[in-house]
Amino acid sequence: MNTRVIKENPSADITIQPISKKGRSIKENLTGYAFISPFVIGFLAFTLIPIVTSLYLSFTNYNLFSTPKWIGLDNYIKMFTGDPRYWQSLKVTIIYVFAGVPLRLGFALLIAMMLNKASRAVGLYRSLFYLPSLIGGSVAVAIMWRNVFGDQGIVNILLEFFGIPAVRWFGNPTAALWMLIFLAAWQFGSSMLIFLAGLKGIPKSYYEAASVDGANGAQQFFKITLPMLSPVILFNTVMQTISAFMTFVPAFIISKGTGGPMDGTLLYSLYLFLQGFQFFNMGYASAMAWIMLIIVAILTAIIFATSKFWVHYESEGGR
Repeated sequence: MNTRVIKENPSADITIQPISKKGRSIKENLTGYAFISPFVIGFLAFTLIPIVTSLYLSFTNYNLFSTPKWIGLDNYIKMFTGDPRYWQSLKVTIIYVFAGVPLRLGFALLIAMMLNKASRAVGLYRSLFYLPSLIGGSVAVAIMWRNVFGDQGIVNILLEFFGIPAVRWFGNPTAALWMLIFLAAWQFGSSMLIFLAGLKGIPKSYYEAASVDGANGAQQFFKITLPMLSPVILFNTVMQTISAFMTFVPAFIISKGTGGPMDGTLLYSLYLFLQGFQFFNMGYASAMAWIMLIIVAILTAIIFATSKFWVHYESEGGR
């Protein structure tokens, strides 16, 4: 075995050059860029580039199989002046949003107040009530909902049991839309958990002081619970409104991809899907997507603008 001996020369002049501040800064920046690169790449590939592309496609005639052809504002002109089904989809969606969101939030707040009471099984109840929201967007639930509201479904059986004539849910456009609205109201679990967290943050001393002053349950609800919970209500309203505009799977499954009967369940997102992937009018579908973005942005701005009249912020002494 050969051994290599290295002798040190004490007389050698060895100097260690310190790393410059500029080099250290570049190294730190590269490390930071490496950590944020997955997010940046994902944002560019799946958010920013698709947004810019869809904006460009909204001004073109594009059928997925040929090169996009620039047509200017023709898609938007057709949307507003030459497509009755577009206005029907917008009407159906507005009814769905303005009926479904308050029902969902109302049920969510009611259940949250019930679960706010001390109980040994409260954890189990929270899980059971949250379960519909966890699986609510699935195809299986939409199929189940079709069976529940079928001609021989459990809903009609209960109606006949109480002497109420059975309803043809799939033959009446209004009834079919309300079937979707009831499904939206049933999926209140996420809002319920947020309301429950908000209720836990209200000091019990407020209710105790109100009871001493002789306030009943209804007065405590309107004078304490609702004002203190108003920031949470604002958050849930905005989030559920946006979510309602994007509803697609229940309408697609229940109407079998047609929006029927008589376009009674033709939600905006469903009609957008049909234009893009059934009729291959991807340019027109892109224009619809941008109009929906504008509508949602306007509604959100209105909600925030009006919030100063009904949202109470304790840190600001009321508002």
